[in-house]
Amino acid sequence: MIHLLKESFELESKPITQFYKLFPWLMKVPGPHQKLFQVINSYLGFLEDIIQKHRDTWDPSIRRDFIDAFFEEMEKNKDNPNSTFSERTLLYIMADLFVAGTDTTSNTLRWSLLLMLHHPHIQEKIHKEIDDVIGRDRLPTIEDQSNMPYTNAVVHEVQRYGNILPMALLHMTYRDTNIQGFEIPEGTTIIPNLTSVLKDGTIWKKPHQFYPEHFLDSEGKFVKREAFIPFSAGRRICVGEQLARMDLFIFFTSLLQRFEFHIPYKQPPPRLDPLIMFNLSPHPFQIFLQVR
Repeated sequence: MIHLLKESFELESKPITQFYKLFPWLMKVPGPHQKLFQVINSYLGFLEDIIQKHRDTWDPSIRRDFIDAFFEEMEKNKDNPNSTFSERTLLYIMADLFVAGTDTTSNTLRWSLLLMLHHPHIQEKIHKEIDDVIGRDRLPTIEDQSNMPYTNAVVHEVQRYGNILPMALLHMTYRDTNIQGFEIPEGTTIIPNLTSVLKDGTIWKKPHQFYPEHFLDSEGKFVKREAFIPFSAGRRICVGEQLARMDLFIFFTSLLQRFEFHIPYKQPPPRLDPLIMFNLSPHPFQIFLQVR
């Protein structure tokens, strides 16, 4: 599934694929852009199999997950002709959830490991904080976050520096709006430029460098920054923000608790420039893991 998502992002970013949006009739014309539709159909087919397996084993008295809960609502509304609870709706919601919650988190974790390779002194500080607060005998929990300001700052700086969705997603004005003298009519499509904030030199001391101290005060305590908006902004901010924050901290801390990460012997440092697709992700790289 992750491979299909990555391939779809790559195809969507190609000019020839973008071109069909201007001329929708090209959807029926043979060409390289048709590969995108094949990948998307394979991705949806993957999710349809999951839904079918849930349907085959569904017990209304047991709610295993989101799909089962959706089945319950479908059953409640089966006699309502205006209901939006259908398996087709479920399919597209799942597609959105996996795209928004799987690739973004794994992509951010890839950035975190890449940056640890380039900054071994930062990795050492994290290891020390983990040993002091958690030790090595139990797994990290989200409750540890408040006692680990440096690790927390590193995770936030990974998101700021990695900037995986530089243009966020499309928004729309729900009423006529005036911003700094510019009249924006109701219904206007808005593309938030998150990079302009996350890399703003008037806000961040070292906007184009990896610098965890952006989120630490003079006493080493964690500081929330208003300009930290990797989850976008406004009423349509990412609904999975809190879950993503927990996932990133727990996964990253768990990995650093168990391993040291090094550049493989006699290999050059991996590239730090992003692979530009629908999002920004690291170029493929290798890691040497050493058990702590």
